[in-house]
Formats: sequence, structure tokens, C-alpha cells
Amino acid sequence: MAETVSIVTNSEQALAPTPNDDALPRRFADFETFGEALDYAATGLRGFNFHDPRGRLARVYPFRELREDALAVAYALVARGVKPGDRIALIAETGPDFAALFCGTVYAGAWPVPLPLPTSFGGKDNYIEQLSVQLSSSDPALLIGPDEIAEMTASAAARQGCSHATWADFAARDTAPCDLPQLSPDDICYLQYSSGSTRFPHGVAVTHRQLLANLSAHSHGMELEAQDRCISWLPWYHDMGLVGCFLSLIANQVSGDYLKTEDFARRPLAWLDMITRNEGNSISYSPTFGYDICARRISTQTAVSERFDLSRWRLAGNGADMIRPDVMQSFVNAFADAGFKASAFLPSYGLAEATLAVTIMPPGEGIRVELVEEERLSGSPRDLSRPARYRAIVNCGKPVKDMEVAILGENGKPLTDHHIGKVWCRGTSVMHSYFRDPEATAECLIDGWLDTGDMGYMADGYLFIVGRAKDMIIINGKNHWPQDIEWAVEQLPGFNHGDIAAFSVEMENGEEAPAVLVHCRVSDPAKRIELHEQIRDKVRAITGMHCVVELVPPKSLPRTSSGKLSRAKAKKLYLSGEIEPFKLAA
Repeated sequence: MAETVSIVTNSEQALAPTPNDDALPRRFADFETFGEALDYAATGLRGFNFHDPRGRLARVYPFRELREDALAVAYALVARGVKPGDRIALIAETGPDFAALFCGTVYAGAWPVPLPLPTSFGGKDNYIEQLSVQLSSSDPALLIGPDEIAEMTASAAARQGCSHATWADFAARDTAPCDLPQLSPDDICYLQYSSGSTRFPHGVAVTHRQLLANLSAHSHGMELEAQDRCISWLPWYHDMGLVGCFLSLIANQVSGDYLKTEDFARRPLAWLDMITRNEGNSISYSPTFGYDICARRISTQTAVSERFDLSRWRLAGNGADMIRPDVMQSFVNAFADAGFKASAFLPSYGLAEATLAVTIMPPGEGIRVELVEEERLSGSPRDLSRPARYRAIVNCGKPVKDMEVAILGENGKPLTDHHIGKVWCRGTSVMHSYFRDPEATAECLIDGWLDTGDMGYMADGYLFIVGRAKDMIIINGKNHWPQDIEWAVEQLPGFNHGDIAAFSVEMENGEEAPAVLVHCRVSDPAKRIELHEQIRDKVRAITGMHCVVELVPPKSLPRTSSGKLSRAKAKKLYLSGEIEPFKLAA
């Protein structure tokens, strides 16, 4: 594999990024296999561009060079005895090493399995345990990871009994070319683990045909243009980062700029600096919290228009979690002077089991919301003694090319517009199966239809998502969405998006009650008691009942590898005593 190019200094010649456009006729993922897609992209000038923590260009990696490195990886894997169908677990660090290893594994006919990097939450032992569980599920022949975390990855591999290697092992190899397997569209291309995969992980098996169908749907739904360029900080072990911002760029021949996820977390505005420097049209996706962080970070600065130019940000995608219209409006307010337009927002809905995209908002329509009574959302009877409460539900767009969406009621029958039920989808890009789990596959795949596990409704061909079915809090026969409770508490002063986790717990009398864990940044004992009472009153106003309120240390609420709040893990850690609430003075 090629050596990493050093970051240039002012005295050195500046690196030239790969272009937005070139003479190669663009093909929109109309290939038989992903290997063919990379072969074609390598004949043009476009490619990947990796940036340092401050958003400065550090490494240019044309698709031509990626293909050369990927073939070298494929030859090295074959020399190691890797066979078609073997799984190769790869720690998905954003950079040329992982890109070449992923594509090389595909060329070798094996199945790459992207796995997460360590997070700040949980520590070394928890990370090794997480890897061990996912390795046990995917049963790989080999685990390859960055040299910097070799001790942890080697420990996880040893637990599973699979071979272990580092980036350096492959970078140093000079293996003679050999015959590579002939791939077909219905071969498995890769395994994708959801960001919340911990105790019972499900590896989503995706074929070349399914992948390319979804990648073609991306270009169709986003109405891809010649000067479009992708700018991303999303992790490559999550489906939106892997499929939407890595594989799609190859199959649709789009240049991309990358900031590592951990660098975005430290300097989120570097993301916007990169968008500013793009002279073409920018396409960039983020969950809601990414926009929230930027809007909060810029709030104390006034010269927004001097630093940023976001006027060419054509598509500002929203996905991966519930879209908060109030947060998105705050982003518009913060960056309007820099030329950002609300019409650039592109809400979408997808999941790994559908490869990625299920619905995309038509470009230019922006965020559209409907106000829906909470009782309708939860299916509970209307309480006439209380004033009606409403939640803004975001329009997530129309089904992508070759995808059908249906809303089914509890009896399994289709529901008409504006009736809330389970969201099902069917199309070419719906997954092949959960790897080696026929029971789980049979539970969610029925006659070609995928049960997404989400609740929502259709209106005039558009999909509205209201929440995850499994997150519903049911107490005394009444349904409550945790988002409603969390969002209500966030309205109190001093709270940020993601500071609250709501779920149900069983009390000593055997009854269920809502529990709310809240990040507390107040140190004064009297102020903590006052805050506790405010939160309790707020939740009681929403649910009509007493609840358990616990103030917990900042950053103690767990997140998935894609940055989303994990309510299930928060509940588990709370009940096990691993999240220890502050004790309130008597």
C-alpha cells in the first residue's frame, strides 16, 4: 500500500485535491459488482481526500491509487489463504488504509466486516468485549486494525481464536499478482453491524446487487450533478458513513473530503471550513446532533460571514436519528449570514437492513413538518381533562428508486394516509439476511417485505417517522414516546440535545414507572434539589404520573458508535449500578 503523504507546510507545494468533475462519462452505479464499480472509477481523476484535525488537506487518494492498493491487498489476502466467503474484520478508521483493505477484501471474494474504533465511553475492557462479541457473531478468518490499537485488537482476536494483523502488516507486503475470483451480483459483498450491536449483534449481509441498487437510488434521489462533492465526518463503521459517504462515491464517481469523526468532535467547525473551501456544490450528511453542535459552537461568534461561505452547500442531509426541526432552525439562524439556505436540508430515512436509503426528500423542498397530537402518536385515548399536546413530525421524503413503503396496523393490514403503524419496505436493496441467524431473518423478512421496527405514517406519498416501536414506554396501558419526555426536559435552561434518556423501570411494588436520567452540570446541593423538582414536574406534566428522576454526571449516558443516545444501554447500566446518580441532600 502507498505511504502516507506528510502534511504540507507553507513552504512546501500545496496538495491539489481530486477534482469535482473530469472527462470520464459518469455512470450511476450501473455495474454488476462493486469491484467493477471501482475498476471504472479508477479510470477517471476523482477520488478521496483526507484532512487533518483542523480540516486542512493532508492526503490525496485518487480512485486509481485506491484500486492499485486494493489489488495489492487482495493478492496478500489470497497468499494468506483467504478464500471467497471468508469474513475479514476491519477496524473502520477513516483513511486510505481501511479504504484499500475494504476494497481489497471485496476483490478477493471475501466479506469485509467493518467494526468500530474505541470510544471515550466504557474504556479498554469494554471495547475488547464489544469486539469479541461481534467477532464471535461474524466468525472472521482475520481481524485487521490500526497499529495504534494493536494491543486491544490482538486481545479481541485471541478471545475469538482468529488471526490478527495490523495496517503495517499489509503496507509492507509485496505479494505477486494472482488470479482473483470472478464475482457475481448475488454474491455477498460485505457484512454490516448496526451501531447498537452489543450483546446480540446482527450482521446484515448485503449482496453486490443490493448494494449497487441502493447506490444507484442515492444518485437518483439526490439528483446528482456534475460539480457535486461529498464532505463527511461520519464514521465508516456506520451504514450512513460506509454506504452513503464511502461506497456511493466510488460507484457514482464523486470526489470526497473526509474529517475523522473524533476530529469533528473536537473541532466541529472544521467541517464547515471544508464545505466553505469547496468550489463546487457540497453534499454533506449529519445526524441532528452534528448540526446542533455547530450551531451552539458558533453562538458566541459574530463574524460568521467572514469565516464561512455555505452558499454552495446544495444538499445538507439529515438522517440516522429523529430529526429535530427546532435544532435545524437554530442552525439556519446561526449560519444564514454565511449563505446557508434552509431549502438545502434533505431529510431522509434508512437502515442497514435496507442497505441504507429507504426514502429521500426531493432536493430543494427542505424540512416540512406536521403537528400531530401526542395521543395520536402513542395510540392512547384522548384525555379531555388536559390540554392537547403536539409534536412536530418531520417529513422524511419519498421512497427511493425501486423501493416500496407500506404502513401496517396491528392486524397486518395496510393503513391509509395519516394512520400510524409499523413501517415496512420492499425493494431490490433490502438485505439478503442476518448472517447465520435464520430465526431473526424470518422475523423481519416476510414475503420480501422488511419490518423496519419503526413507527410512522404516509401522507401524499411522503413518509413521516414517529419513533422506534421498541422504545415505546407503556405504563398502565398508556403509551408514551421517550422522545416526548426527553424533548420536554430539554426545554429547561442549561440542557443540550442528548442530555436526557427516558425509559421505563419496574418499581418495588411490581408496577412500571417512567425513569429519566439527566446530565447534571450543577454542583451546588440546593440547586440540584431545585433542578430535580423542576424535571419531575415537567415529566409529570407530560405523562400525568410520578416518575423516577436521576441526576447523573456529564457524559455518563452511553451513545452508539454512530453517536446516537442508546436508551437500552443507559437502562442496563443504570439498573446494574454502572451509572451512579448523584445523591441529593436530605
